[in-house]
Amino acid sequence: MKERFLVTGATGCVGAWVVRLLTDESVPVVALVRSLNNKRLQLIATEDQISRVKFVTADITDTDAVADVIAKEEITHVVHCAALQVPFVRTDPAAGARTNVLGTVNVFEAVGKSRGKVRGLAYASSAAVFGPPEAYPDGTVTDDSPLYPQGNLYGVFKQANEGAAQVYAAEQGIASIGLRPFIVYGPGRDQGMTSTPTIAMVAAAAGRPYCISFGGSVYLNYAPDTAAAFIAAARRATDGARVYNVPGLTASMSEIVEAIEVAEPRARGTITFESALLATPFKIDAAAARAALGPLPETPLRAGVAQTLSTFRTGLQRGLVAPPGD
Repeated sequence: MKERFLVTGATGCVGAWVVRLLTDESVPVVALVRSLNNKRLQLIATEDQISRVKFVTADITDTDAVADVIAKEEITHVVHCAALQVPFVRTDPAAGARTNVLGTVNVFEAVGKSRGKVRGLAYASSAAVFGPPEAYPDGTVTDDSPLYPQGNLYGVFKQANEGAAQVYAAEQGIASIGLRPFIVYGPGRDQGMTSTPTIAMVAAAAGRPYCISFGGSVYLNYAPDTAAAFIAAARRATDGARVYNVPGLTASMSEIVEAIEVAEPRARGTITFESALLATPFKIDAAAARAALGPLPETPLRAGVAQTLSTFRTGLQRGLVAPPGD
């Protein structure tokens, strides 16, 4: 049977890139979305690509709706990215729990009801399941490092999803791979507390000054590379409930600003950053993901920033991106 992917959260940053990359492969895609606001897709995909996607409007918290989509659309693979990010969970914890936890349970339930027709499931966990760098002996985090998500409910919910995946694998034989992105950057990243490096790239493309809200070193995941990892994970989720850190790169905020200035020389001296450090590990061992998922794209920092700025320049001209402050 040919592949037919369901992508939840398909109008979010990573979800939109999953859709874009699958359409590059001419793989049929069904996008389960809460609303049809697809500006991120319009930013990164052509009208022809978007026209080949079947959009289904449904609430991820509706158990029957999710199961119906998987059954009626004859889905073979699922990439589950639908979630509310940290600021929205903090504002409305109950809504965060319904979307991030119940929504994920609904996906597993729907896959179970497919009676083996769904051949692979990848879902988005998060680096938020980890504690601060000082919680780890040498500062390095591996896939099986202890989880300390007490810093926010978002991380607690993601840890719950990893636990649920283990139960579904043990009790129903539903295989899955969870992926933990860290600081995602690139076109389409426009919300969440770690989005400010990408927003700085929008500002640079628009010729405006901007101050990134944190400093220090961070572990970066380029959005298209992250999406490629999710697609590979869905195709290789054949047994058990595995969880991997998404491969990326470590960079200091000075290096990020320098990459912006190289890609947009007129921004020199206009992009700054705060001294506050994120309570997020930045020394990451992602060797297991590389071994399990096969060859994955790992775009160098300067290339990723240059590609992002190029996309933003076009997006600004088309009215798909707004400079910060507008």
